Amino acid sequence: MKQTLQLRLGQQLTMTPQLQQAIKLLQLSTLDLQQEIQHVLDSNIMLEASEEEPALPDASDQVETRREDTEYTELPNLDAQSDIPQELPGDTSWEDVYDSIQAHTAPPSDGDHDDFVIQRAPAPTLHDHLQWQAELMPFSEQDYAIATTLIDSVNEDGYLTTTIEEIHQGLLNQIEDLELDEVKAVLHSVQNFDPPGVAALDLADCLRIQLCQLPDETPQKAKALELVTAHLDALAKSDLTKLKRILELSDDDLIQVIALIRSLEPKPGRRIETQDSQYVIPDVFVVKQGNDWVVSLNPDIAPKLRINPFYSSMIKRADNSADNVFMKNHLQEARWFIKSLQSRNETLIKVARSIVEHQQDFLEFGERAMKPLVLRDVAEEVGMHESTISRVTTQKYLHTPNGVYEFKYFFSSHVSTDSGGECSATAIKAFIKEILEQEEPTKPASDHTISAMLKAKGINVARRTIAKYREAMSIPPSNERKRIF
Repeated sequence: MKQTLQLRLGQQLTMTPQLQQAIKLLQLSTLDLQQEIQHVLDSNIMLEASEEEPALPDASDQVETRREDTEYTELPNLDAQSDIPQELPGDTSWEDVYDSIQAHTAPPSDGDHDDFVIQRAPAPTLHDHLQWQAELMPFSEQDYAIATTLIDSVNEDGYLTTTIEEIHQGLLNQIEDLELDEVKAVLHSVQNFDPPGVAALDLADCLRIQLCQLPDETPQKAKALELVTAHLDALAKSDLTKLKRILELSDDDLIQVIALIRSLEPKPGRRIETQDSQYVIPDVFVVKQGNDWVVSLNPDIAPKLRINPFYSSMIKRADNSADNVFMKNHLQEARWFIKSLQSRNETLIKVARSIVEHQQDFLEFGERAMKPLVLRDVAEEVGMHESTISRVTTQKYLHTPNGVYEFKYFFSSHVSTDSGGECSATAIKAFIKEILEQEEPTKPASDHTISAMLKAKGINVARRTIAKYREAMSIPPSNERKRIF
C-alpha cells in the first residue's frame, strides 16, 4: 500500500483544563478535598485562606445558604491590570500552560509531628496484645521462646492453628531435650492471658477456659463445664432430652446452664479491636425550620480562599519578564481553582436540595418512608448528566436528624404495590427488620411468612427477594435464628 496524506474536517468534543479541574474537585471526598486545597495553598503564592473562623451550623439560627455564603473573594478588575486569558483552548492541558503541582512530600521528622504520628499509629493487633503480656510474665528465656512460638500460632479469632505436638517438634530444632509437658505448661500460662479463651485448641476448649476463669460460686458452673467438655455436640443438635438425662438437670436448671454458655465468647480474638476508627465528616447539613427543610454546606469541610492582595498588586507591568509571567500564571491558576471550588459547592447544594425534596418523608418518619429514587430523576431536575450526579453522590455525606448518610443511600430500586404505587428497597428492608425484631425466638418467621406479611400491607415482594434483602442485612435464615428457650 502506498502512503498518502489526507486532509479531513470534523468536530470533536474536548474538555478544557478548567472543566477537567472542576470534574476532579467534584469527585473528591471531603478528606481528599482538604488535602488538595492544602496542596494548592502550599504551592501557589497567590492563594491564601481567610482568617475568619467558620461558625458551626445551629438549628436555632440556621439560615438557608445563599450564594454569597459560598462566594470566594477576588480582587476587582484583575483583567484590566494584566493580559491573563479567561479561557484556554480545549486541545491544551493544564501542564502545557502552567507549572504542574508537584506531589506531596513527607514533612521532615521533628517534634511538631509527634502528636500526629501517635494519633495515626496503627491499633495493636491480637498478637501485639499477647506479646505485651508475655513480656510482663516472669518467664525464663526458654519459656519465653516457647510462649512467643505459641503466640505466633494464634489466628485472628484467638485459636491455635497448629497442634501442641507440631509446635513441640518445631521447637526441638532450637531447644534441645525439650519435653512436651514444658510446652503444655507454657500453653496453660498463655491461655490465662487476656482476652479469656485465647490460645484454645477448639471451641470446646475455648469455652472450658472461660468457664474455669469464672468464680467458683457462679451458678451451674460445674454442669456447664461438663456440658462443653463432653456433650457439646448434643447441645449443637438441640437434643435437650439427652442433655437433661445425662446431666441430671431439670428444665429450669438446663436453661441456666445454656444461658451461661451463651454468655461466653466463641471467638475471643474479636474482643481486640484491630481496625482504626473511621470518622465521617458530613458535607451538607439538613435542618428543619418550621415546616421547611433547610440545606446548607458544612463550613468546616474547606477553608474560604481568596487572592492574596499583596502579591496580586505587584502584577502591574505588561512586560514579559520571567517573574511577571510566573506571577500571572499563579494568579490565573488561583482564579480557576477558586471558581472550580465555587462550582463544586453549587453543584453539591443543588443535588442535596433535590434529594431532600424527594425524601422529605424519610426525614420525617425514617427508613420506612423512603421513596424510590434513581440518578436520572435528580439529573433531570438539576439539569445535569447522570455521570455528574454519580460523581457528586460518591463519598459525600448528608447530616440529617436521623443520622449521617452517604448521598447514594437515598437512591434505591423499587417494587410495585397493590395501590399502583412503588415502595423502595430501603423501606422494604426496614419492614423486614421490624418484623424480625418482633418475632418469637422459638418460632422465627420464614422468608415465605415475611413475604405474606408484606403482601398483607400491599407490598408485593417474592420470597427470593426477601431472602436477598435479608442476606444483604447479614440476617441468618429462620432455622439459624431459632432459639430453644
